[in-house]
Amino acid sequence: MRPRAGSSDYRRTVVALVAAAVATFAQLWSVQPILPAIAEGFAASASQTALVVSLATGGLAGFTLVWSGAADRIGRARVIALSLFVATMLGCAIPFAGELWVLLVLRAAQGAALGGVPAAAVAYLAEEIHPADAPRATGLYIAGNPLGGMGGRLLAGVVAQWGGWQWGIAANTLLGLSALVVFVVVLPRGHRAPARGGRGDGARTGTVRRLRAAMTTPGLPALYAQALLLMGAFMTIYNLLGFRLMAEPFGLSQAAASLLFLAYTAGMLGSAIAGNATARWGGHVVLAVSTGLMVLGLGGLFSTAVPGLLVALAVMTFAFFAAHATASAWVGSRAVDGRAQAMAVYTLAYYLGSSFFGWAGGLVYDLVGWGGAVVFASGLCVCAGLVGLRLRRLPRIGASSE
Repeated sequence: MRPRAGSSDYRRTVVALVAAAVATFAQLWSVQPILPAIAEGFAASASQTALVVSLATGGLAGFTLVWSGAADRIGRARVIALSLFVATMLGCAIPFAGELWVLLVLRAAQGAALGGVPAAAVAYLAEEIHPADAPRATGLYIAGNPLGGMGGRLLAGVVAQWGGWQWGIAANTLLGLSALVVFVVVLPRGHRAPARGGRGDGARTGTVRRLRAAMTTPGLPALYAQALLLMGAFMTIYNLLGFRLMAEPFGLSQAAASLLFLAYTAGMLGSAIAGNATARWGGHVVLAVSTGLMVLGLGGLFSTAVPGLLVALAVMTFAFFAAHATASAWVGSRAVDGRAQAMAVYTLAYYLGSSFFGWAGGLVYDLVGWGGAVVFASGLCVCAGLVGLRLRRLPRIGASSE
């Protein structure tokens, strides 16, 4: 009997997965607000420094399929714990990087290690939680993404103001370790999804079959495109936000600029309410409205007043996480066969968007400035909206689940 919302096992499962999300995204995004400090320390440009983020998310994207295969063999809970442990150990080495290339290598490896969490977490919830409550649980897990991302960014920005970028990263490594302990202790042992098992040619054939299903099930490619394009737009803005705020006309300090990452609280709200909104109006409506709100928020980022910029960031962040929670839950619902592989492909698209478009946005910023980067991000959202039209006739989330 799968746990229902309100039960002790449901609450413990959600708390454990939220802790895993916090550990993952605090470490993944901790460098974002301190990119200007890293650029100064290594005498690098905005686009070069953006690689500190892009290579980490690229490493995560590149290893999602590897981790999803491991999850089929050793179990999703074990993969999540192993992923966080390896990433935290790498995080201990990052503050000692004396050259930019060493920092980039370590960040790429840390991103690859962190890939086990997003590759396994949503599939774990889809298998362990009752289908009627899985979208809500997924939304709460996704809410842990901005919680960890915001907390990691704020912690890094404030600590780096006083001790340098190295201490900012070290503080987040300690946060990641604490969250890993919570995950291991709180997750109900009796309800951990078992490994599928299997070895040799039969196991490989099964993996290939599930991966083929993940690529050919109607609607899934369009959902992957949402992750690719919307995440690309989102990361373009947040990678460059510190440069914008520390330059004129704002001229904020490192710590003050980091406070604007409080806009991530809107992301927690967006992802938390996405499940209920989807159950009421359907996934396509929520995705379309969220994409439109992202474009609206992006338009407000031309503001030269801090309050106006904060409001625009909050709108954009709310909309992005609502879209992300909806799309990822929809993938988990649609991919009855090859669910882990489908979530891995979704994660791959999500972080490829962050890696490639986040870096490309840095190039646009170097060439034409903040306004050009905002227009670039808006164009990605428009493309996502157009691709999303293919989702209009899909069954609602949960319709194909038992």
